[in-house]
Amino acid sequence: MSELTDRFAAALASLGVKKGDRVGLFLPNTPQFVIAYYGALKIGAIVVATNPLYTPREIEHQMNDAGVEVMVVMSNFYKTVKSVQSKTSVRTLIVTNIKETLPPLTAFLFTLLKEKKGGFRVKLEEGDYWMPDLLAKFKPEDKPEVEVGPDDIAVFQYSGGTTGTSKGAIALHRNLVANTLQIRYWMPNAEDGKEVVLMAIPLYHVYGMVAGMNFGMATGASLVMVPNARDIKDDLDNLQKYRCTIFPGVPTLYNAINNWPDVLAGKYDLSSIKACISGSAPLMRETKEKFEALTGGKVFEGYGLSEAPTATHCNPLLGENRTGSIGLPLPDVDARIVSLDDEVTVLPPGEVGELAIKGPQVFKGYHNMPTETKNALRDGWLYTGDIARMDEDGYFYIVDRKKEVIKPGGFQVWPREVEEVISSHPKVLEVGVAGVPDPKRGETVKAWVVLKPGETATAEELRAFCKEQLAAYKVPTEIEFRDELPKTTVGKILRRELVRQHKEKTAA
Repeated sequence: MSELTDRFAAALASLGVKKGDRVGLFLPNTPQFVIAYYGALKIGAIVVATNPLYTPREIEHQMNDAGVEVMVVMSNFYKTVKSVQSKTSVRTLIVTNIKETLPPLTAFLFTLLKEKKGGFRVKLEEGDYWMPDLLAKFKPEDKPEVEVGPDDIAVFQYSGGTTGTSKGAIALHRNLVANTLQIRYWMPNAEDGKEVVLMAIPLYHVYGMVAGMNFGMATGASLVMVPNARDIKDDLDNLQKYRCTIFPGVPTLYNAINNWPDVLAGKYDLSSIKACISGSAPLMRETKEKFEALTGGKVFEGYGLSEAPTATHCNPLLGENRTGSIGLPLPDVDARIVSLDDEVTVLPPGEVGELAIKGPQVFKGYHNMPTETKNALRDGWLYTGDIARMDEDGYFYIVDRKKEVIKPGGFQVWPREVEEVISSHPKVLEVGVAGVPDPKRGETVKAWVVLKPGETATAEELRAFCKEQLAAYKVPTEIEFRDELPKTTVGKILRRELVRQHKEKTAA
């Protein structure tokens, strides 16, 4: 891998990429992502990793905002990117085919059966390059010597999947190195050179990038690439085939595995799993306990955000693992709860306020967004926008997003609390809760529910269940049953999308 990344660094330099230039990655989880990522960093370029499911409009916006000049693209996305290239700052595309890293027989079958059908077979236009041709053209020693320091920019990480406006969080090299080391030392039982990490979390997301790829590289682990985490059978096949030991994931992924028919039938051996770090969304008790019972491994809930790439808290792997808590601050991280009224007063244990953090992984700011940077970073503290509390032992608990509080008739309702109650119902697979407009109360609580396969339930049945555990004003006035819920690519339920769909339906 070191030689391949050196070769790619040399290739980028030959195309005129210099320190500080932006290199876009439009790739799913594949070895090519790893090669391009570290190759770009080695010559001081700034990596801009982009969701390969983005539409042409979204690609155009992000490439122009970041100022990307060279972009590495999977061949099945080539035409999509090419359709907007002329409207962006991108001057060169480097294209790769997924079969390039497959074993010979698998690559042959892919060429025969899937390449053309899947849109992977393309003809490049003048000025674009195939990645294998560039790698073959250069030797590792051709890589130019570029001085890259801790305070140089490494990554523009675009966030905003659940909150709306996409913002480019600026991560320095020291931010990424610090967080990788924090995660490494938080896992003292990880054995260098022996672990096998299932890379189902997208690498273009800072969670997969740091807690998966960078952590794996720091420990000399084997990385098992999963291009599409939503293919549960592929996840399970890889877990079993490669005897994965570490599985970073999200609650919806663990929940999907818990309820997969072949898992319930005992057809998979998942006993190799030792540790799972769960992030990006609240981990429900039932999901955690069922997954641990199925695998024998332990699931540790953590917390992080793009602005502190990627983790700031986690339950201790060798200490008390408190269900419902995001755990303790990682080494060298200070965390406090501040008043929602004045945003300054530090609150004592047990009281609810905004979570603020300070540490070596905290980002530099948002690209081209000075006002947003000023709002997020105050006197060295990162204000996360998450409502939380701390207990007497220093364990932290996320209550909800500051912007997503529901206010029916002057009360305050946190969606997560209602979701936790509904998700504990034995017939419920997953649930999203948000506030929707109400002519009498201004806003009211609505729940969108997906039932487990084969189950039936009524809205009244679930409301009655809620009334036993929630104050009357917190009980959803409306419950809508769905086959599935809209999610980000890392499994967060998109509450704002549910609200948008509700408004569209009621306006029709």
